[in-house]
Parts: sequence; structure tokens; C-alpha cells
Amino acid sequence: MIRRLDSYLRHLEPHFKKGGRWSRWYPLYEATDSFLMGSRLTTSTAPHVRDAIDFKRIMIMVIIALIPCVLMALWNTGYQANLALQSLGVDLPPGWRGAILAATTGASPTSLAANILHGSLYFLPIYLVCVVVGSVWETIFNIIRGHEMSEAFLVTSLLLPLTLPPTIPLWQVAVGTSFGVIFAKEVFGGVGRNFMNPALVCRAFLFFAYPAQMSGEGVWVAVDGFSSATPLAALAAAPAGDPLASLGYSWWEAFVGTIPGSMGETSALACLLGALLLLVTRIASWRIMGSMLLGALVVTLLFWFFPAPDSPMHQVPPHWHLVLGGFALGLVFMATDPVSAPHTDIGKWCYGLFIGALAMVLRVLNPAFPEGVMLAILLGNICAPLFDYLVIQANIRRRMLRHG
Repeated sequence: MIRRLDSYLRHLEPHFKKGGRWSRWYPLYEATDSFLMGSRLTTSTAPHVRDAIDFKRIMIMVIIALIPCVLMALWNTGYQANLALQSLGVDLPPGWRGAILAATTGASPTSLAANILHGSLYFLPIYLVCVVVGSVWETIFNIIRGHEMSEAFLVTSLLLPLTLPPTIPLWQVAVGTSFGVIFAKEVFGGVGRNFMNPALVCRAFLFFAYPAQMSGEGVWVAVDGFSSATPLAALAAAPAGDPLASLGYSWWEAFVGTIPGSMGETSALACLLGALLLLVTRIASWRIMGSMLLGALVVTLLFWFFPAPDSPMHQVPPHWHLVLGGFALGLVFMATDPVSAPHTDIGKWCYGLFIGALAMVLRVLNPAFPEGVMLAILLGNICAPLFDYLVIQANIRRRMLRHG
């Protein structure tokens, strides 16, 4: 069966190549052939360099690294929703989700299956909208340009739902995905030419265009009739003195991720598991991760040692900042995007320090916007070429002095 399919695809290939009657649709043929049979591209001239890693494998490894975050998103979203139902004295949510839960697992927060299923009923529709809408736009632009389809959007389409609240309307997901794919990626030439992270651009557009529905930044809406403040929003509104006393969550709960928030960013533990894989495979830069962590710790230590008496965020210990909001997800998967990050080693150190410090400055000094990681990374993306430029120019001047 596989041989017949391979033979049939090889028979069709000339019709899709340049000069063939269906050459305009080559990106669709190549994407189908590559997905089913693997890449047919081989080098015909020396040197023949063999390596176990290529672009396709890099994207697959990032997707594998995201699996712990996805699993935690499914469980915790359902867990928070089932807890909300329990607090309201309601057995099942209204609508089609309630009908599915009634016919299967129910909505008990103590049931692993019920939590995962309920979370899936929020996560999967958002994910499918991201995949379908983004794939349509990428296919249109690739057909117009004659480019091959890329696996890069599989990562973007998985990252974006992890940054969104579970109750966001699906039409807003479609609009945000369209904006990010078109204006952060395709207008600059497509894969490998975007200067900002497309998933974060989608997230930023949705946050500023529809702030009432982007409740993951402030109030987390689990089900109709129930809402609760995210830990960052609760800390920003807490009375000065001992803001952690009114939080209601332990540091361990925040680290594991059993707290309200955007679906995939609550668990620093899940992000850490993904980070280990990316670091072992050398796909992500340890310099960016380490310097971003260092920048955040230095700034939060300064705020903690010299607190403002009327500001609760100044009095939050540094280790708490590392497990709240989107810091862990941004550190592992967003800031380390190789396309929008610097390429020089010193540039990576400066880039990470800049993002970590700026994120904590925004978080602490602006209580109306307690989560600053998203904006810090986007600004870091804009400054990334400048970091590389300054490093290269410094190297040139040093060599001129040495050999002049």
C-alpha cells in the first residue's frame, strides 16, 4: 500500500513541477508528499554533510517539548472549571460541553478523566481554529509565492492556544491568528523572515483589540456565572504589607500549575520539562534562558530589598515571580525563538537580560498591567538586530585596533 502510494505520488510529481500543468499548486503537493512519505530532497554535489538534525526535526522536537504544557493545560483547565461548578453547586456546565460530560465522565474535580475531558472541550476548539485558519493563510501565500509548506506553523498553532484564556470566543481566535500570520510573518517573506514571534503578535493583538475577553491577564472566567482573579491580578490588588497572605495559593501550587490563568502558562514545572529537552538537543539557547532568568532575579531582588510601602508587588519575593504569569512559558518557548532572537553569543546574553529585567519592571511598577512578559519579549524581538549589530561592530573595531 505504501509503495503504491509512493509510486503514485512520484508519477504525479512532474505535473506539479515548474512547467507542469499544475505547477501553481506545487506547495500543496509538496506538503502532502513530505507529510506522507518524507522529504525527497538530496544533495547531488560534494561535500555530503550528514547530520541528524534539520528544520523539520527541530520543529518536531519543539512540539514534543510542548507536550507537558499541553497535558497540563488540558487537566488544569478542566480542574479549574470543575472546581468552579462545584463552588456554584452545579453538576454540569450548560450547552454542548455539559451534554458531552453528562454522557461520559461527569464534572468532578477529583476525577482525572473528567478534568482532562472538560479541559479538552475548551482547548481543542481553540487549537483547531488556530490550525485551520493559519494553514489557510499560509497555503494562500505559499501558492502565490511558489514556496514550499513549512512545519513552523505547527509550533505557532500550538503555542498560541497555550497563551489564551479558555473562554475566548472562537471568532476572536480566528481574527487574532489571521493578524499574526499575515502581519508578523507573511508580509515579511514567510518562514525564517519574521522579526517578531508570530504567536506573541497574535496574543498581543487579541489583548489590545479585545481586552474584555482576554481574561487570562486579569480575571479568569471558568464557566458562566463564575470568575476569579488570576494570582498576578490578585497580588496587584492585594493590600500592602503581606500580599501573599491573601493570595490563597502556595508557591508549590503555583510551580505545579494548579492555579487559574491562560491555559498553558500556569505550570512552571511543565515548562521546565520542555526546557530540559530543548537544552539537551541544543535547539534552544541556554544563554537566552539563563540571562533572562538572571535579569528577572536581579530586578525583583532590587524591588524586594527596597520596597515601596504602598505597593504590594514590590513585596513579592523573587522566587514567586518566576512561577507566576507567563514568565516560564515565555522564557522557554518564546524568547528562545531562533528566528526573532539574536545570533551572536554576547547578543543573546544582552537580549535575555533585557527581556527578563523589562518584564519584571512592567510587572512591578504597573499594577494595572501585572503581566509584562509578552510585551518585553516583543520589544526584545525588535531590539535583537541592534544587539547583534553592536556586538559585530565592537568585534570589528577590536580587530582593527589589534591589526592596525
